[in-house]
Amino acid sequence: MRLTNTTLVEGKKTSPHLVVLALSTCGFCKRAMTFLQEQGFSFEYLHLDQISPEDKAAIKEQFKSEFELNLAFPTLVIDGKEIIIGFIEVKWREKLGLI
Repeated sequence: MRLTNTTLVEGKKTSPHLVVLALSTCGFCKRAMTFLQEQGFSFEYLHLDQISPEDKAAIKEQFKSEFELNLAFPTLVIDGKEIIIGFIEVKWREKLGLI
């Protein structure tokens, strides 16, 4: 999944390629992004509540088409092909090879 208008947060770990789909007002989303920063990962994020309704609808449709799931927040997209919906730290640690 490739998106435009994402914001890059740089870290020492640049692999895998990570994208967080989030809401700016979501506490779980904020915790998820803080977790990635604390672990030293580079990642991109997009706050869907801060883009146009048309762009938001297109992203939701693309997500549903690619992953056959409805978008929920936060969502972590790993290398454009694997996803984790919701921030459950142990799941994120496991998928990112931290445990």
